[in-house]
Amino acid sequence: MARSAPWLDPSTNRGPAIIFGFMNRVRRTLEIDAETDARLAEIAAERGQDVAAILAEAVALLDSVVDLAGPDVAEDRKRLDAFRATGEAIPLEDVKNWIASWDTADALPRPAPRKTG
Repeated sequence: MARSAPWLDPSTNRGPAIIFGFMNRVRRTLEIDAETDARLAEIAAERGQDVAAILAEAVALLDSVVDLAGPDVAEDRKRLDAFRATGEAIPLEDVKNWIASWDTADALPRPAPRKTG
């Protein structure tokens, strides 16, 4: 079953040729697991593109949603100080249960911080 993404042209299921069609090629050897390799080949075949174009789109997407400039240490420190002062946090199990309930008839409300251990 073909997967699609909102930035792809729905008629071709391909990304913008202007961005990816004329890239300079560099030979690079990557070690990836067999499942990832198979999925890359499957996506490439579905879209009629080569694996390099699929990887270029994936990197562009990652770059558009992940801030790789570095962590916000000041924000992290502020949150750690708040935890130390109150002892309140949201346990991981609460978050996992909340996420697992999404799109179900029994969706849970967002978990609230509470005193921990």
